Order: sequence, then C-alpha cells, then structure tokens
Amino acid sequence: MKKNMGIIDKAIRILVAAVVAILFFTGVITGILGIILLVLAGVFVLTSLISFCPLYTLFGFKTDKSSK
Repeated sequence: MKKNMGIIDKAIRILVAAVVAILFFTGVITGILGIILLVLAGVFVLTSLISFCPLYTLFGFKTDKSSK
C-alpha cells in the first residue's frame, strides 16, 4: 500500500471531518443523513491517517508529490 495522498489533501479531509462531527454533535445535521456524513467523516480521518485512498488507486489519481 503506497501513499497516494499529499499533506494538503489530508488537511482538507480532516477539516471537513471535523466540521461534519461538530455539526452532527451540535444537532445541526441529524437522522440518517447525519449518520451517513459522520461515517464518511470517519473514513476521511482514517484515510488521512494512513495517507492512502483506495479510490485514488482505482482512478490513478495521486496528490502525494514526494513519491513521483
């Protein structure tokens, strides 16, 4: 599993995940949509921590400049 995510991509994903989590836990987004977005936010955090996105591999996309 090669790294395929750059630092800016990881930062954006973590920021989006934090915003979704805040909106969910303050009750702004609720119900099924809230749960789906919270799960997606968890996936964003996980992929940011391991610097690997499976969808990037599928489409041949890479934001990590150091591995080129």
